[in-house]
Amino acid sequence: MPAFSPKAYKLRNLVERFFNKLKHYRAIATRFCRDDANYMASVTLAALRIWLRFNESVT
Repeated sequence: MPAFSPKAYKLRNLVERFFNKLKHYRAIATRFCRDDANYMASVTLAALRIWLRFNESVT
């Protein structure tokens, strides 16, 4: 049986939740932009919106 690390599990869960939230943006989930730079910009903007929404609700 593999060893269970609560800290590693918590971090993995956090990353999985982030990607799930990121997939809610249609342009990212469907890879609407075929250009790599535009796609990365879309991912960055969506991640920023998620981060700002999270920080706004905490403070």
